[in-house]
Amino acid sequence: MNDNLVIANKTFKSRLIVGSGKYKDFKTTYEATMESGAEMITVAVRRVNITNKNEENLLDYFKNSNVEFLPNSAGCVNANEAITLFRLTKEATGINFIKLEIIGDTQKTLYPDAIETLKACEILAKEGFIVLAYTNDDPVIAKRLEECGASAVMPLAAPIGSGLGIQNKYNISFIKEAIKIPVIVDAGVGCASDASIAMELGADAVLTNTAIAQAKNPILMARAMKNAVIAGRDSFLAGRIPKKPYATASSPTEGMLEFEK
Repeated sequence: MNDNLVIANKTFKSRLIVGSGKYKDFKTTYEATMESGAEMITVAVRRVNITNKNEENLLDYFKNSNVEFLPNSAGCVNANEAITLFRLTKEATGINFIKLEIIGDTQKTLYPDAIETLKACEILAKEGFIVLAYTNDDPVIAKRLEECGASAVMPLAAPIGSGLGIQNKYNISFIKEAIKIPVIVDAGVGCASDASIAMELGADAVLTNTAIAQAKNPILMARAMKNAVIAGRDSFLAGRIPKKPYATASSPTEGMLEFEK
């Protein structure tokens, strides 16, 4: 069955996107990513070297793979910072496929600043960037981002790095109903079952970083995430049975033999 993930002008077989932060080294980052089957990896360009060829460079590890880089603006706190960062990144790497991430609360929740994200999204989209916008789990903001030119929205499941899983399943469903562009559940995924639940809710993809990078065995967790996303997607497409308040016999009762009393 052809069930590819399509974002703007790109097509991906995998519906799992991984991050590159918090690993012990680039080698482990590469090994876990390849085990996950992901075809896209996010990179915080203010923190991870992908442009300086004179230092250890993450791009070198993936140069012979099919994994594409998705630069993100982690560390930016307003639209101007994010716009400047992506312009420089595009000039240095030629990459215009980006994850827009602007944090409003940098002290406690690391929640995104929806207003600044909307401002940056509109400008970057007009400049030809393919914007995947990280946002809170608000269907109204998701719709506004679509109207501003976002090619995908990335609502958080829970605060970044918390591992709490999806805290509001209804909001993810509401966002799917509100927009036509892909919905990628991002942030807060803690284990494979969280990723599977996100896909069963109808999400088009899942992005996870900390859950893999900080696992006791990152390679094994990467494999678990791969399988969970596949299983969750299959479950969603198959269509679950309706929930009922009472038991229903697994076998039909009509035509059953009756015994004499």
